[in-house]
Amino acid sequence: MDTKRAYKSFRYKAKIDWASARRGTLSAEGKSHIVVGSPPEFKGQPDVWAPEELLVGSLNTCLMLTFLTLAQAKSLVPVAYESEAEGLLENVEGKYRITEVAVRPRVTLDNTAEIERAREIMEGVEAQCFISNSIKSKVTLTAEFVVAARPK
Repeated sequence: MDTKRAYKSFRYKAKIDWASARRGTLSAEGKSHIVVGSPPEFKGQPDVWAPEELLVGSLNTCLMLTFLTLAQAKSLVPVAYESEAEGLLENVEGKYRITEVAVRPRVTLDNTAEIERAREIMEGVEAQCFISNSIKSKVTLTAEFVVAARPK
């Protein structure tokens, strides 16, 4: 017997207000405002968040949250998680697009015995990440696993 699972749908809202030149304010109800604009490469200022950075940051955040969710389901609690991500903006057939994003998480664990389990969890992260499932970019996830240093 084939049973179908009912999935929920969710909507997310964001508002943008143009301020001046190539700057605006990104907001959503009940959240901090973010000053956004063009990156310097497109006549913007370096001190504001650009859409390209927000996209890369969204992917990096989603991969972290997906890892932590999957780890929690397997009773794995990392000591620390930090990650750097870099997106490549290229002109493809006359249109700019983020073609690839390299994500390099560093997961600190309590002991060596947890490394293999953490590695197995990380292998399923990209396929389950909402943002990586929503973009065309090639995503490369290269994780490093380390054991927390013990105080002497």
